[in-house]
Amino acid sequence: MAIHRVFDTGRDRLVFDVGHQCYAHKILTGRNAAMETLRTFGGIAGFPKPAESESDAFIAGHASNAVSVAVGMARARTLQHQDYHVLALLGDGALSGGLAYEGLSDAGDSGEAMIVILNDNGMSITKSVGGVAEHLARQRLKPQYLRFKEGYRKAMGVLPLGGQIYNVTHKVKTAVKETLLPCSLFEDMGFTYLGPVDGHDVKGLTKLLRYAKGLKGPILLHVRTVKGKGYTPAEHNPDRFHGVGRFCVGTGEPLHPAEPGFSAIFGETLCRLAEGEPRLCAITAAMQGGTGLDQFAQRFPERFFDVGIAEGHAVAMAAGMAKQGMLPVFAVYSSFLQRAYDMLIHDVAIQGLHVVLAVDRAGLVGEDGETHHGVFDPAFLDTIPGMTVLCPSSFAELRSMLEHAIFRLKGPVAVRYPRGGEGTYTEDAGLSPSTLLRPGRDITLTGYGATIEALLDCADRLEQRGVSPELVKLNTITPLPLEAVAQSVKKTGRLLAAEECTPANSVGRRLAAHLLAKGIPVKGIAFADIGPGFVTHGTTAQLRRLCGLDGESLYRKAWEVCGNGNG
Repeated sequence: MAIHRVFDTGRDRLVFDVGHQCYAHKILTGRNAAMETLRTFGGIAGFPKPAESESDAFIAGHASNAVSVAVGMARARTLQHQDYHVLALLGDGALSGGLAYEGLSDAGDSGEAMIVILNDNGMSITKSVGGVAEHLARQRLKPQYLRFKEGYRKAMGVLPLGGQIYNVTHKVKTAVKETLLPCSLFEDMGFTYLGPVDGHDVKGLTKLLRYAKGLKGPILLHVRTVKGKGYTPAEHNPDRFHGVGRFCVGTGEPLHPAEPGFSAIFGETLCRLAEGEPRLCAITAAMQGGTGLDQFAQRFPERFFDVGIAEGHAVAMAAGMAKQGMLPVFAVYSSFLQRAYDMLIHDVAIQGLHVVLAVDRAGLVGEDGETHHGVFDPAFLDTIPGMTVLCPSSFAELRSMLEHAIFRLKGPVAVRYPRGGEGTYTEDAGLSPSTLLRPGRDITLTGYGATIEALLDCADRLEQRGVSPELVKLNTITPLPLEAVAQSVKKTGRLLAAEECTPANSVGRRLAAHLLAKGIPVKGIAFADIGPGFVTHGTTAQLRRLCGLDGESLYRKAWEVCGNGNG
């Protein structure tokens, strides 16, 4: 609210870090009536989105990048001789990511006029050093002090020996300040540091922002808040209310309690495996609850490591642990694993180290939208030499594949599984690279992970129309069991490959290339994937229909491949 009192976000650029705190911003920028559609298909997004409003300066779905984006905007403003303000709003959790410090280092050195607002809810930043620090911080924020400071600097610049006098007094002041105030890091980077201030005092914040608006160069405003303040359930459970679905306002409890999902099964299984193996460790990047590791953290605290929003560091650290004989398992969302691609190659794969990736939120994830869909990892993991990628389709398969990945396989291994619970497929197809779920003669259907549910539906529909489909389930997609699919296509002459993945380097394209290279005659072939663009937000069922990955859409595509037109 204070930001909107002082700045015009239609022209000034406000860059959120992640964007979970953007709901009030959306209400204040003309979208109050649309809040009922929040995170629903066709409705407004849960994150800032420039396509929705000119007041949304930048998409914000991952962490620690806001300062980098903001300094880029500030430099663009300077080079284009334009006049607007640039702000970056980030939580203290973002400072656990290395990219935040890269941005701060460059921004502080840039001399660009910009304001970084650090929303510190006390979960990452150093605690207060006492009453003296609070008193001095308040004095430093008074406009008269700040005006005196600026005037003193100017006066010393024109007086004889003024520069030397200023340097001496500045060093004395800095020494005292660094002893008493926890702010030297930002000032050492080149920022004018303001704070800490009460983030719940809208009047005070408004005055301070107006003052900061008139200053030159990079400014860092340190704002202290209480996460969930004003709503008791959120104050008591800040982590659970970080991102929520619909809940009862009176109690804070969800309206529809979640059923046990793949994340919970992963956490339970890892605990069971850790009981008999003291080398087994769990790593997360600020996603303990989301990845199902709460129980592991409680039972094996000495073997649990939350490294903050630092996926690259997590993979490099896991490589170090593996090199020294440990069994590290890094639980990470598919979309966040993208940040660690470099470390997967250089720190893990080149040495063939046994690091296990538990890739959560694989495939379409629903309401979080394009920033969170796990649709790229099948393509980029396949490019890493020595990588093995397993794809369970049920809870039972996740249990067996995780144990197999940790204790029997070598080198880097990824076990990827979807968000939420399992469907009607609850079997365990075993640990072979592929499994023939249904024999047939007219068309080969193949896929992996959550897509098996829709392929089974497709197979049922085809059988009702007199078509005999053969369904080959892929349990491993890297290395790909090419021959198993090739043998099936030799018999049926047709192929439909379905997956929640981008087209480039998809499993379907790899299979087609193999068939072509082997000279296997194919009467018809079709691919079902998410397409070349980004997929919006909505329920997973809606998005699968949108992408043609639901049972009915796959049936229609298979029917056409079999030469039956559009019936």
